[in-house]
Amino acid sequence: MIDPLFWLGLSLLLVATSLTAVLVAAIPALQELARAARSAEKLFDTLSRELPPTLEAIRVTGLEITDLTDDVSEGVKSASQVAKQVDQSLDSARKQAQNLQVSTRSIFVGAKVAWRNFTRPKPSRRNSDRLPSNEQPPLTLREREMPRQENRRIKTEIYRANDGYNDAPSWESNFDDED
Repeated sequence: MIDPLFWLGLSLLLVATSLTAVLVAAIPALQELARAARSAEKLFDTLSRELPPTLEAIRVTGLEITDLTDDVSEGVKSASQVAKQVDQSLDSARKQAQNLQVSTRSIFVGAKVAWRNFTRPKPSRRNSDRLPSNEQPPLTLREREMPRQENRRIKTEIYRANDGYNDAPSWESNFDDED
């Protein structure tokens, strides 16, 4: 009987020694754990005080960035509209300048032709070629329909009359020249 009691006592002694060793080894770890818990508590207190205003500032900054982005996009749209209007105005001015150039050429060509007609010598009329109206023989139908040779123009005369219009340098430099 002694034998099992001895082993029971020895077992209890070893268990007590083991528990004491574990407890001695766990005390510094538990102290460090308590210190870490206090640090975590301080960190959580700091976060609870500082985090809401920081998050609010971030939210406000995001809203301001959104507003600025909207303003910039409106400015870009406005600038593109202004650029389109300027482009349209330039196109309109270019067309008006071309119309003015054509009108100015037409005026100068007209003035040139008028000056030539005004300054050319007048042809003398010969009355001997014509008969008085009561002495002229009556015309036949064919003669009435046929145009007179003196009223006809040949093709080269038609084109020659319009030559001055396309000659920009000649009408600008001299108005008095003869063809």
